[in-house]
Amino acid sequence: GRELSQADLIRNFILMGLEPQLQTKLYEQYWRPMEVDFGQEAYATHFDGFMRHYLTLKTGEIPNVREVYEAFKQYARSPQVTGVEALVADIRQFAGYYCAMALSAEKDADLQTAFHDLRELKVDVAYPFLLELYHDWVTGVLGKDEFLPVVRLVESYVFRRAVCAIPTNSMNKTFAQFGRTLKKDRYVESILATFLLMPSYRRFPDDEEFKRDVQVKDLYNFRSRSYWLRRLENHNRKERVPVDEYTIEHILPQNEKLSAHWKMELGTDWERIWKTYLHTLGNLTLTAYNSEYSDRAFTEKRDMPDKPEQGLKVSPLKLNQGLGQLEHWNEETIKARAG
Repeated sequence: GRELSQADLIRNFILMGLEPQLQTKLYEQYWRPMEVDFGQEAYATHFDGFMRHYLTLKTGEIPNVREVYEAFKQYARSPQVTGVEALVADIRQFAGYYCAMALSAEKDADLQTAFHDLRELKVDVAYPFLLELYHDWVTGVLGKDEFLPVVRLVESYVFRRAVCAIPTNSMNKTFAQFGRTLKKDRYVESILATFLLMPSYRRFPDDEEFKRDVQVKDLYNFRSRSYWLRRLENHNRKERVPVDEYTIEHILPQNEKLSAHWKMELGTDWERIWKTYLHTLGNLTLTAYNSEYSDRAFTEKRDMPDKPEQGLKVSPLKLNQGLGQLEHWNEETIKARAG
């Protein structure tokens, strides 16, 4: 038959050697509902990841991806574990938290949105820490008014570091050990303090560093492009704009054979400006008229004289506000828009 997955091995290890009655009880009461929560496909693809986060949370050590089963056996035999039923019940409970966050099973609308943003950012490394937070929320140690801002803080930390190009290789350790510094009577304060006291390579980029770097970062080829576009466009918006239905428009065109008009618009230094700012925040926007705009001059994209209803200046998107007032598109305007 097929090779057993780590999930199968773990299940067999837990249930092995138990009396048939207890085996059936534990499977039906805890394991089966957990498989159902994940759903067949996600159980196959996500369970090992979940178990890795669970073990990281419980032991403070991050198991190798291929050695989750070995790490689990070690944990199951440790004095921390008081009995097989308690262990299975605990796994079941934390699997529920994981499904809420990673597989969009969350019922609370605000948290659901926050978890969606985290998933788009691909913040898997934070799950051990988030599992602990979720548990504390469920058990009443943490209020929702504290839980939500902390989830947003984690999001901000990961996004800012990506924009400021701080290597991510230390991040899983950062989150694996986060729980140790928590003072749960002053939950949010202690998380903030931990973030602020991190050494340079683990630092939380401050507003100044972030602002400086976000203006020159290649955000077009950024791995979570739809994430930042959606967050920007929908900031403080009750009626959400489905960003995926639009395409990204480079106001200064991508075509390296720039027209004479564009070269004139940018000035003698056009080549440096094109190279530096093409894919940056200031030069990018959203539109439904990408093919119509093509490589046209800025004023044409702004007004679309032949089809005024398509001009950037009448766009209902927030990202295009203010473009109608501009006469030129050059280094100065791109920088100003990003700032």
